[in-house]
Amino acid sequence: MGENTDSASKTTIYKAIFLMGLVSLLGDTVYEGGRGNIPSFLYYLGASAVVVGAVGGLGELVGYTMRLVGGVLVDLSAKYWFFIFLGYGLIGFIPGLSLTTRIGGWILATLFVILERIGKGVRSPARDTVLANVSKGIGRGKAFGIHEFMDQIGAVAGPSLIALLMAVTNNDYSFSFLFLGIPYVFLMITLYITYKIIGEKSKEGITVKRKKYNFKSVETRSFLYYTFSIFFNTIGLVIASIILYKASVLSKGYEWLPPAIYALIQLIDAPAALMSGILYDRKGVNILVLPFILSMFVAPFLFMSTNVIEVIGVALLYGLVLGMQESIYRAAVADIAPSQYRGTAYGLFNTVLGLAFFLSGVIYGFMLDRKWPIVMVISYSIITQIIALILLRISLRSISEKR
Repeated sequence: MGENTDSASKTTIYKAIFLMGLVSLLGDTVYEGGRGNIPSFLYYLGASAVVVGAVGGLGELVGYTMRLVGGVLVDLSAKYWFFIFLGYGLIGFIPGLSLTTRIGGWILATLFVILERIGKGVRSPARDTVLANVSKGIGRGKAFGIHEFMDQIGAVAGPSLIALLMAVTNNDYSFSFLFLGIPYVFLMITLYITYKIIGEKSKEGITVKRKKYNFKSVETRSFLYYTFSIFFNTIGLVIASIILYKASVLSKGYEWLPPAIYALIQLIDAPAALMSGILYDRKGVNILVLPFILSMFVAPFLFMSTNVIEVIGVALLYGLVLGMQESIYRAAVADIAPSQYRGTAYGLFNTVLGLAFFLSGVIYGFMLDRKWPIVMVISYSIITQIIALILLRISLRSISEKR
């Protein structure tokens, strides 16, 4: 009898993870489809490399900063689904980018990008908290890996769809963005159905606590070391918008290539997320060392690239690191941070991550515009990752001593 109950419980858990993954799949189809086209779209509207890098980084910074706000509100209110609905609703600004080819130019386009990123920030802590809660009993690495795998199916489908539309419409940005309104409608319908099925069950075991934060606890200090290790890891890792910008420069006349390359990044991201999630459950947090080491090579290889084929090679490596970042980095937060402040922890973690994305975009965009010597790029990339590895080691040692 106990075994049947356990089996039924696991079935319920996997159902909840699948439904949340399906929502993310549709969401990514829309916003990743748009994001795969945004760097070349901004370039088309007259923006420079540093502007493209800054917009990409600023979008991440705003989105991740909003995760801190959202995380605190989630912990205080437990209104998870309100923030999830609000966040996914703001994805509608991606189809709205079709308007900016006629009015506003890259400035209005930037505003729409920022609004969509705010939506990402608002929904993520609530979604991740619900996912961490419902996945108890099967392994959080696996749960986040499955979720990220489904998420990335949409992240591949979206840019692939945009690349196809750009090719068949002779680079019609307006129509391509507008077409994303179709999967957006399906997203909101699926989200409502998901809420009706698992909405109340997803809150089981979650309590609202308003205790003061204990910054002197071993858990908190370990989490802060971990968060800042991710900060240095990310500022040394060139962001996707810079990769796509260089692809745009090297593929003039073939504007479908950048979104196709972005789809390739997501295609690698998906299996990398799932496999690293399973590996994380088996090997533990020490597996985080691997993506840190791989991160050292992405920026140098990009700056040494002289043709689109070489940029594609960089995109493959970046996709591998990104898959690990979006699954096991998130899973580790749930295992390291104090459990009663999990929403806040995800918010703080993602705010620091967003700041790092912003700085990475500005720094590497500046390097690309100014044609910095490759030795400077290599030095910067290696130094940031060494600092990241040292901080990660301190964090992991704190966890080990606690246990």
